Amino acid sequence: MKDDRLHTSAMSRPAAVLWDLDGTLIDQTQGIISCFQTVIRSMGFPEPDSHRIRRSLGGPLPESMALFIPSDRVTEAVQHFRAHFPSIMMDGLLLLDGGMACLERLSKMGIPQAILTNKHGPTARQVCESTRISQWIQLCVGNGDTAWSKPEAQLVAHTLEQLPVEGGPVWMIGDSPTDVQTALNADLIPYAVTTGAHSPAELRAAGAADVFESLSELQARLQALSSV
Repeated sequence: MKDDRLHTSAMSRPAAVLWDLDGTLIDQTQGIISCFQTVIRSMGFPEPDSHRIRRSLGGPLPESMALFIPSDRVTEAVQHFRAHFPSIMMDGLLLLDGGMACLERLSKMGIPQAILTNKHGPTARQVCESTRISQWIQLCVGNGDTAWSKPEAQLVAHTLEQLPVEGGPVWMIGDSPTDVQTALNADLIPYAVTTGAHSPAELRAAGAADVFESLSELQARLQALSSV
């Protein structure tokens, strides 16, 4: 059955917005790929191609790591990654164009916002503080903060319970099919941006209600929505 909420023309003011972080609001790919390659190489396995690593991102770290090394070594690899990453995590970190404007616009509209990410929770919050994203959001929930990860609906429910949501549509904005599936699993409206590793066709096929080629394009839509 077609859901009228998924029509671009039906885009309406949200009661809350949940944002993905990596590939959506920030680009931390350089540090992440470098850390993957260093850890995997140090454990004696072939160094993965950077494009394959980039395409694997979006899910929990153990799931991504399991694509490159045997399952019985994944826990060890994740421990090495989390030990090494803090020393390089700010290398090449970028706040994507238009991201801060989107966050500020939604904040001025009085719409509560949260980050929902599969990045390790403490790391995600450190990034939010460093980039000053934290000034516009009420909450940042990451991997390890709960028993769940994206795309599980329980993670969304847990996050929304902590926001002042008074009813109405809730948006999930992300750059990957995992983000789209997270929204669909929790009956949110999935909007996607092509600022990560996935094409518009892939995001639409996953079920995105609309796809934006940049955060600046999304910000223009928000500007129009706030003036209605």
